[in-house]
Amino acid sequence: MDYKSAGVDVEAGRTFVNRIQNIVESTSRPEVIGGIGGFGGLMRLPKGLKNPVLVSGTDGVGTKLELAQEHFLHHGVGIDLVAMCVNDVITSGAEPLFFLDYIATGKLGPDALTYVIQGISAGCKESNCSLLGGETAEMPGFYPEGKYDLAGFCVGVVEENKIIDGSKIQSGDQIIGLQSSGLHSNGFSLVRKVLEDNAVTHQSTFGPEKQSLIDYFLTPTKIYCSLVQELLQSKISIKGMAHITGGGLPENLPRVIPNGLKASINSLSWEIPQIFHWLKEKGDIPETDLWNTFNMGIGFCLIIPSKNCQDVIDICIKQGFNAWNIGKIEEHAIESHSRITGIPS
Repeated sequence: MDYKSAGVDVEAGRTFVNRIQNIVESTSRPEVIGGIGGFGGLMRLPKGLKNPVLVSGTDGVGTKLELAQEHFLHHGVGIDLVAMCVNDVITSGAEPLFFLDYIATGKLGPDALTYVIQGISAGCKESNCSLLGGETAEMPGFYPEGKYDLAGFCVGVVEENKIIDGSKIQSGDQIIGLQSSGLHSNGFSLVRKVLEDNAVTHQSTFGPEKQSLIDYFLTPTKIYCSLVQELLQSKISIKGMAHITGGGLPENLPRVIPNGLKASINSLSWEIPQIFHWLKEKGDIPETDLWNTFNMGIGFCLIIPSKNCQDVIDICIKQGFNAWNIGKIEEHAIESHSRITGIPS
């Protein structure tokens, strides 16, 4: 016996690395030292920083991967992987610097995984961060043949005196909600159950435009990096930011709000995408579970002074992001359980 007969093709792995080398190198920032192939990726800090603080984040794509692999749509989940990490890192005001990926598979499928890497590269370019390295592990017997799993890791940098941590948030500040591109990468264990129970196929359509339901669900997560950088450079005071992921607004928005304050949301201030109504109806999902599982059309939140509301919304729209004033910060009675009101939580 040899390693190949046991299910691991080392030569195929080398070929795959060579195949994706140009894709990876296309994301390189000026601070990158060397290329891929070493045991570690090297990168200088950007020049001009006085007290740089590194900010890190890691995440995966979850069971959205199952849907993508079932329908042979691999590029979008590569973008999802970057988005889930980068959107976390930028909430502190950081600029993303580099990204690392980890791909585990039962048997190397170079075509599918090349599409994944192309998606990761596209997400990195959109975030202006370098795909500095990664690892592809072939694990026969642990993962079924043709299946793969993804994990990502991002590092950004911010000046220490410019860290955004929510500590300056006060009563009267406004909450700006940025439109999501759909479900992003959360709640897919529930989504897949609804799809299965309703016998949804790739031919199943949704809405007046008859869009493929599967294509809609696999729309990549929106990346908010360029918009946040634009807002920070505009000198507008951003007091807090929240990436709305698993748990929706009820779980994620309070994470950035100091004790003694709460978020008061006006759920009528934006139009909830029809796909969430479809899920509620087809899955018989209680309203509370819907809000505590999905983003409901809001993928990212900014907390800003009231005087800056229109300026922020104007910049968002100019950058191609729909945005709404969805609520405000209020005093919070300690004995009250919920730190977010106005929505089922």
